[in-house]
Amino acid sequence: MGNDEGMNENIIYWVWLVNAIGYNSPKPKKIFEMYDSIKDFYLGKEREWRLSGIFTDKEITALSNSSIDKAQSIFSKSVKLGYSLFTFEDEEYPRCLFNIYAPPAVLYVSGELNDIDNRLTIGIVGARKPKEYGVRHAYNIAYNLSKVGVTIISGGALGVDCAAHRGTLNAGGVTVCVLGCGINTDYLRDNANMRRSITFKGAVISEYPPDTPPLPHNFPARNRIISALSDGVLIVEAGKKSGSLITANYALEQGKELFALMGAADSSYDFGSNQLIKDGCAVPVTEYTDIINQFDNVYVTAETKEYSATNEEIKVIPIKGMNKNHPAEKYDNTQKSKTNNQDKLKTEVKQKNTELPVHRNDIRLSNDEKTVYESIGNEPIHIDELSVKLNIKVYKLLPLVTKLEMKGLIESTQGRCYKLK
Repeated sequence: MGNDEGMNENIIYWVWLVNAIGYNSPKPKKIFEMYDSIKDFYLGKEREWRLSGIFTDKEITALSNSSIDKAQSIFSKSVKLGYSLFTFEDEEYPRCLFNIYAPPAVLYVSGELNDIDNRLTIGIVGARKPKEYGVRHAYNIAYNLSKVGVTIISGGALGVDCAAHRGTLNAGGVTVCVLGCGINTDYLRDNANMRRSITFKGAVISEYPPDTPPLPHNFPARNRIISALSDGVLIVEAGKKSGSLITANYALEQGKELFALMGAADSSYDFGSNQLIKDGCAVPVTEYTDIINQFDNVYVTAETKEYSATNEEIKVIPIKGMNKNHPAEKYDNTQKSKTNNQDKLKTEVKQKNTELPVHRNDIRLSNDEKTVYESIGNEPIHIDELSVKLNIKVYKLLPLVTKLEMKGLIESTQGRCYKLK
């Protein structure tokens, strides 16, 4: 739920400050600690900004040129999109995030953070183009951790991140996705349904306002937020120069427990992960209990059954360089191949324009999933109508349609309607 316009007028001034000096800066936290109100700082103008002794001449010029009207516009759009905005002044702002060197002054949230300071949280990050070994372990570990009440934090990327989020969702658990762009940005369409599903029981969050594009330099900076929200961080299939090692470094700097999935000794995919273990920086992991055992007050009983993903659940997880169903084909640069491929593409497009989706029978479904799937056709049906049609409560329907979405069988349209994909 988004903030009401009058809930906290100081939000506008925090948005203004960040717009002026940029992200991943320790200076907003210093302002919060020095001044009773960010509004007082804003109204003090250039004389006050200089007296604070915090800002460079270039930053003071930026503060002078930054428009409060633009900040108001960002806030209004966020509210319209249904996002909540939290600043240092809000009780909902995670204390675990405030305690790092450069916490975000404004946090944009779609969904609920669910008292994250008082829950055991594990971050899972890794390769965007992992082997099946990494995908399966990320999925299984997230699934099983969720079943014992752990919240999973990750970055919404293809590969390992996606496997961790989906494992959590399929377990009915809580997960938080930290983006390096605006929440409403068209980023990684393969994961759009997943991000939407996350907001029902967890949250998609960002320090970047709506419409911020996924710029490359944003993602290393957002890794500090993933580690800050996590009590421990698991690295899965990190190569020698993997971006996941940035998250590992943040975790170590912030005093978090670091874990790494053990990989083959001669695998380039696992070089960085294995090195963390060799250097004594990370606890080696082969199953979820290796993580649980490092924390007090979390127990796995004899009745707890470890879950292992089906091949169908692993197969639909999008990986960089691959589409949902098969590896990307190599490009043939011969003119003949180009012509054949163009003719084939034209035929496929024509068929797609004339043929409607039909129910598939090549993917294994539970009885409940099958019942819901067969009740959805080519015309969008609202979740409430589906609930009446099947005599199933909406809260019980949502996990089922989520699983069908993630298996690529249905898609959601505007206003919580669903149709065949």
